[in-house]
Amino acid sequence: MKIRPLVREDRDRLREILLRTQVFYPEEIEVAMDLIDTVLNRSDQKDYEVYCFVDEKDLPLGYICFGPIPMTRGAFDLYWIVVDPRYQGNRIGSRLLDFIEMKVRNLNGRMILIDTSSLPSYEKAQRFYQGKGYQEVARVPDFYWPGNDRITYCKKLRNGD
Repeated sequence: MKIRPLVREDRDRLREILLRTQVFYPEEIEVAMDLIDTVLNRSDQKDYEVYCFVDEKDLPLGYICFGPIPMTRGAFDLYWIVVDPRYQGNRIGSRLLDFIEMKVRNLNGRMILIDTSSLPSYEKAQRFYQGKGYQEVARVPDFYWPGNDRITYCKKLRNGD
């Protein structure tokens, strides 16, 4: 198993994984697919990178999407990290997150920010981020809709972490 850049043949499988999680709303899946399509169709874009964790048959079991935050020096957003529910608990998410932390360091990045929802269906993601050393740095009440806050997590990177 390895992590490699997104290829066109991954698109349908990643959509299946997003649907299979049963966490994301249709509009969230649409946004995720728009970012995947941007990476696949615009080789000149520099806003997003997508990497897949693949099995021995080169089929994605999960993916991660991240990119530099405009008008910052060394700050990056993690936009999506998704693991097929059938393979959760096998450290795939941890390996993907460790991978982009290394990539961001190599790009002289100094921090990674992650926005997520406060809904109960996102509690597993919140625990995952906290367990990987990300700290809640902001909460915007009712951001997505009433009762659904935006929670921002941050991890400051140092060389050697």
